[in-house]
Amino acid sequence: MNDKPEKFIDENGLRLDGRQINEIRPMTIKIGVLSRADGSCYLEWGNNKVLVAVYGPRELHPRRLQKSDSALIRYRYNMAAFSVEERVRPGPSRRSIEISKVSREAFEPVVMTQLYPGAVIDVFAEVLQADAGTRTAAINAASIALADAGIPMKGLVAACAVGKVDDKLVLDLNKPEDNYGQADLPIAMTQDGDITLVQMDGDLSQEEFKQAVEMCKEGCRQILEIQKEALKNKFADDTAVNIPDDIDEVTYVEAIVEFDIEEDEYPEEDDISGESEDEDEDTGSLDEEGEPEDIEEEFIDIVEEAADEEEITEGSDIREQ
Repeated sequence: MNDKPEKFIDENGLRLDGRQINEIRPMTIKIGVLSRADGSCYLEWGNNKVLVAVYGPRELHPRRLQKSDSALIRYRYNMAAFSVEERVRPGPSRRSIEISKVSREAFEPVVMTQLYPGAVIDVFAEVLQADAGTRTAAINAASIALADAGIPMKGLVAACAVGKVDDKLVLDLNKPEDNYGQADLPIAMTQDGDITLVQMDGDLSQEEFKQAVEMCKEGCRQILEIQKEALKNKFADDTAVNIPDDIDEVTYVEAIVEFDIEEDEYPEEDDISGESEDEDEDTGSLDEEGEPEDIEEEFIDIVEEAADEEEITEGSDIREQ
């Protein structure tokens, strides 16, 4: 394990990795990386590498766990045994169970579970390589995976953390800052600015806490823009749906749902009926460019007219006329 650095911030105000105190690490997002999952996302954030898969909505078993008025969200956070320098013991730990719980609660206000009573939505977040901030990285990836699965949501969820090193607040902690820093404050928030997750490790004064929350909000806004751009690129490649630029009004998932509903609302061609302004009121037929209103009646008139002219003889086929 690396020793504690003497200084986390140099005389130029730069951190160990060259970032400013209010700058997040570079983020890369790939969508739809798992073919068998309903939605998936691979996210790299600094040296963090996280893979998230979403399955559902699907029927929940055993049935005794079903909710009659909404779907159940199950979130599983796990660190691979090879994700850190010292091997992680496989299986759930107290830390992973806690992170799974708070991460699930971060999505409950935005996922429209009332649309799928008795169903379950499973979210699996696997940390392949850890470099501080894995819970926030997993939440960011899970938000994209849910959208990729077509789960209706009120909005996306973005997460970021602020820490305290050298008595200064810094945004998006890296590994040394997380291991040896004085405080850590991860926050998740919706695109409307509503906070859905807050945790804190360490000590912050009231003023520092308020400042840290504002820094987290700014970091989440930056992450939200990255999420929006990734979704725009995904839908531009896979569908012909025009995604609105104003994500505050409608999410990408809702845009697709709305598009499908609008297509279904158009009546079938056979169901379209109505009278034309050019309809002839005396004969009950349409104008020369239209179709006759009563095809059977007109066919009978043609037959009778032909019979009067003795064009039809006994045993002849009417279809020949």
